[in-house]
Amino acid sequence: MCVVDAAAKEAAVAGFLQEYPQTLQIDSEHPALRGCAEVPWSDIPGCPAGIPSLFYGLLDQAAAPEAAHVLTNVLMDGIFYVSAAMPMALPFLLRLVSDPDVSVRSSLLDIVVIAAELSEPVDAENERAVLLLGCDSDHPEREQCRAAFTNHASLLRMLLDDDALPHGLMSVDDRACLQKMAEAGG
Repeated sequence: MCVVDAAAKEAAVAGFLQEYPQTLQIDSEHPALRGCAEVPWSDIPGCPAGIPSLFYGLLDQAAAPEAAHVLTNVLMDGIFYVSAAMPMALPFLLRLVSDPDVSVRSSLLDIVVIAAELSEPVDAENERAVLLLGCDSDHPEREQCRAAFTNHASLLRMLLDDDALPHGLMSVDDRACLQKMAEAGG
């Protein structure tokens, strides 16, 4: 299994901050990011302490594409695995995707949809799925992501009902995936 290790994630964040130091001065009071700086990101296994700067970088036109790229790598542990930080990141991602002024909405929506898809329970009886994705008991972040989606189902529903979303931003399959998560949230 190819896994992005913590040192590589730290290096990627450091490289981003070196290239876009202005993100350290971005107003952290953006409504979508309230509470982001208070999350103990560095206490989460494999999560860089500088992750708030990536979120703030999403608000900077020049830095946003690279911030989205680095954030995606930080929030994934491999192509089939969300990181332990993903459940904490989902509320911020959902609020940012709902903000029409965020230039990288499409990239952030992709992260949200991938998190929804990869947080689906794995059928323990399906040997191929277990071989590919591992057992749910080995990946508690899946259940934690489902809980985050459940706890923020109102944001998901608002996003799904948003007539202001540009046409084509959300595919039929993406919509169905997110609708399933929203319905699970009641």
